[in-house]
Amino acid sequence: MQSWQLPEHIADILPSTARQLESAKEQLLALFRVHGYELVSPPLLEYSDSLLTRIDEGLSLKTIRVVDQISGRQLGLRADITPQVARIDAHLLSANNGVNRLCYAGTVLHARPDGFLSTREPLQIGAELYGYAGIEADIELIDLMLKSLRLVNVTEPQLALGHIGIFRALAEAAQLSEADAHILLGMMQNKDAEAVRHHGQSLQLATQWVNALALLPTLYGNQEVIERARSALPPLPAIQAALNELQTVCAAFANRPVHIDLSELRVDSYHSGLLFAAYGADWPDALARGGRYNDLGKHFGRARPATGFSFDLRDLIGHLPQSAGWHGIKVALGDAGAAAAEIERLRAAGECVMVDYTPHTRDPHSCNRQLVWQNQQWCVIPLAD
Repeated sequence: MQSWQLPEHIADILPSTARQLESAKEQLLALFRVHGYELVSPPLLEYSDSLLTRIDEGLSLKTIRVVDQISGRQLGLRADITPQVARIDAHLLSANNGVNRLCYAGTVLHARPDGFLSTREPLQIGAELYGYAGIEADIELIDLMLKSLRLVNVTEPQLALGHIGIFRALAEAAQLSEADAHILLGMMQNKDAEAVRHHGQSLQLATQWVNALALLPTLYGNQEVIERARSALPPLPAIQAALNELQTVCAAFANRPVHIDLSELRVDSYHSGLLFAAYGADWPDALARGGRYNDLGKHFGRARPATGFSFDLRDLIGHLPQSAGWHGIKVALGDAGAAAAEIERLRAAGECVMVDYTPHTRDPHSCNRQLVWQNQQWCVIPLAD
C-alpha cells in the first residue's frame, strides 16, 4: 500500500472545496446566532457509556471504539453530535429549566459509510431546542432548516413530514416486541404493505392492528393524507394527537407544498414524535433531517422536551457548484519590500494579497489583479492575460 493512500470512504478536502465549506459553515452559524442559538463544541472522543445511549442501537453500530491508554476504559469517536448536545443540556446546563437553544458544527466519524458514495467523515451541522414541548418549537426548527438550505444556495427545498408516534401507538396497542417492531419498520421503509401484513399475521396480531400497520405504507402524498389517516386508522388518542400536529405544521407552511409520508421512518432510535426532512430537485436523498426526541436526555439524568435538525455540510457542498476562486492580488517578489505598507493595508481591508515567487508558472489561486507602482503610487490593476 502506498503511504499516501487513505482508508476507504475517507478523503482530503482540497482548497477550493475547503474554502467553500468554511464560508458556508460561518454563514450558517451566523444565521443560527441571530435566531438565538448558542454555539457549543462537544469533544470528538468520549467514554462509550456516555456517548452511546441505550435507546439507539444503530448509533452503536456506527461508532468507532478505542481503548483509553490512561484509564483503560473504552472510548468512542462520536458518530452523531445530537446526543452530545443533549448531554450538555441535561447535565452542564441543568441550572436552566427554561428553553435552551444550542447549535454546533463538527466532524463525526462512522465505522461504516451510510451509502456507497457516502463519506465516513461527515461534517455535521445543526440546531437543537430544549425545554419546550409545543409544536411551535418544531415549526421554528423547520423554518430554520429551510432558511439554512437556502443560505447555501439550495433552490426551493421541498418539505416532507412524518410522525413516528403513529407507528409507535399502533405497536404499543398491538403489544409488539422491540424486535418485531424493528422488523416492521424495515418493511415500511420499502413501502412493502404486503410484507407488513404477512408479518403481522404470522405474529397472530388482531386483524384491526394488522390492517392498520399494513395501511401505513400507503399513506403518503399531499395534505389530504392526514384526513385519510383520520378516517382509516384506529381512533387512538396518540394517533389523533400526531395527526393534529401534522395538520398544524402544514398550516404554518401553507405557502409551500408539503409532502406527508406516514411510513417514512428513517430516523435515529431516539426520535419520539414529529419528523421532518428537506429534499431538493435531482438530489438522491434528504438534504437535512430532524424531529422531536423528548426522551434522549433521560440517559443523562434529565429528560427534557427536545427538537432539532442537522445535515452533512460536506456532502451538501460536494453536490453544489464549486465557488469562484479567491480573485486575489499578486505582487512581484521584487516589489514586496517597497510595497509592504500597501500590502498590509489591503489585507486589513479583507483583500487576499500574495507575493508571486514563481511568475512563470500557472496561478492556482485565480488571482485576477496585480499590485504595481504607477504614477508615483501603488495601484491595483487587472492582471494581464
